[in-house]
Amino acid sequence: MPVKRSDKTPMPVHDAQLRAHDFVEVNTGYTPAHAAFEAERCLRCQDAACVDGCPVNIPIPDFIHAVAAGDMPKAAQILRGANPLPSICGRVCPQENQCEAQCHMVKRFNPVAIGHLERFVADWERSQPVTARPNVTRQEKIAVIGAGPSGLVCAGELARLGYSVTVYEALHAPGGVLRYGIPEFRLPKSVLDWEIGVLKAMGVEIVCNVVIGRTIKMDELFENMGYAAVFIGTGAGLPQFLGIPGENLNGVMSANEFLTRMNLMGGYKFPENDTPLKVGKRVAVIGAGNTAMDAVRSSLRLGAEAAYIVYRRSEKEMGARIEEYHHAIEEGVDFRWLTNPLEVIDDGNGWVSGLKCQKMKLGEPDASGRARPIPIEGSEFVLPVDNVVLAIGTTPNPLLTRTTSGLLTNKKGCLVADENTGLTSKALVFAGGDAVTGAATVILAAGAGKRSATAIHEALQQGAAVTH
Repeated sequence: MPVKRSDKTPMPVHDAQLRAHDFVEVNTGYTPAHAAFEAERCLRCQDAACVDGCPVNIPIPDFIHAVAAGDMPKAAQILRGANPLPSICGRVCPQENQCEAQCHMVKRFNPVAIGHLERFVADWERSQPVTARPNVTRQEKIAVIGAGPSGLVCAGELARLGYSVTVYEALHAPGGVLRYGIPEFRLPKSVLDWEIGVLKAMGVEIVCNVVIGRTIKMDELFENMGYAAVFIGTGAGLPQFLGIPGENLNGVMSANEFLTRMNLMGGYKFPENDTPLKVGKRVAVIGAGNTAMDAVRSSLRLGAEAAYIVYRRSEKEMGARIEEYHHAIEEGVDFRWLTNPLEVIDDGNGWVSGLKCQKMKLGEPDASGRARPIPIEGSEFVLPVDNVVLAIGTTPNPLLTRTTSGLLTNKKGCLVADENTGLTSKALVFAGGDAVTGAATVILAAGAGKRSATAIHEALQQGAAVTH
């Protein structure tokens, strides 16, 4: 059936029956014909509200108009000038809740597929030789702690502004949640590695296996190593647990452990890779955000015959992207809405044999603004499972703040930082991303990194005094 001008051009996808058993990227990308057709749907608005909906303020109409004109070099230049990670953001950002939600087309029709076009342009750019070169024009050097999305974007923006930038990463490979948290079928590591390669070509130095707070104290960055400013982008990698009986049984994992074993350590290729990842025939993932979707869809690919999402609220309250939800349904994920886990059942040998649950109903909204789940008496049942994966949220790791005096945190353990600049309670120490907001999206972290890069540049231009 031909696509109407009022409809968003669908993203071509890998067949659901095949992809549920492999790690090939699900979305296969627009063809040039798809991209040209979709770009022509843009209204060329005088007041481009979509730009305000983008956390990194990409000049969206400009790059889309370049696509419509067939000028891919110009489209790529516009896009990368605003966003150092376009091929990543084009894949994993929730455009439907941000730029596309502001598109004037939504008043009557489907919005322009801004995210799909961003990916198309960025993938074209990846087919071209890298032209980035170092351009150090400032004598000050900057340290970035953490090679996740906020740190990488901050580093890229500072390099563009002429600074010498060193990124310190605790893990053995850069990327942060982009590498350890997002599966290959959503974000191929080759895409991440290419984007990091561009930053390195710009002169950004990335030093792995360095834990700031242990290997090097943060104050040493200023006092002994001569950095003029520091940006903290350490993310929120500390998993949360439910506190229910049986959470310490074999076969229970946090989504962080599950996804890190699979993605960063290559567990999905065991025994070709050394990291084992035991997945039984039946897997229950608790939660309904993007991380939960990644975990449950990965379970099928790792051999599970049944994979469940167990969530105490309804489909309406889930935090996952609608695209990921639809892909999960197509792949055979079983959704158990209004179901609250009460206990992980022991098989008698220290392994999981089931998940005791209780059915729920929805009441009035709670403090989160979502409908409050209320238990239904006498509705308890046991869901037979071999694995339980907890995907109920994360908080920042406290190591850095415990080893650095003067860094203020809030009651959730997040760094206190200015919303517009990222400035923390320490002079010339800035922060952004999940370390400040708690677990959020890649593009929000990228926007924070970009704003902090601008603030660091302005502070150093003004000759801000250093007091640590």
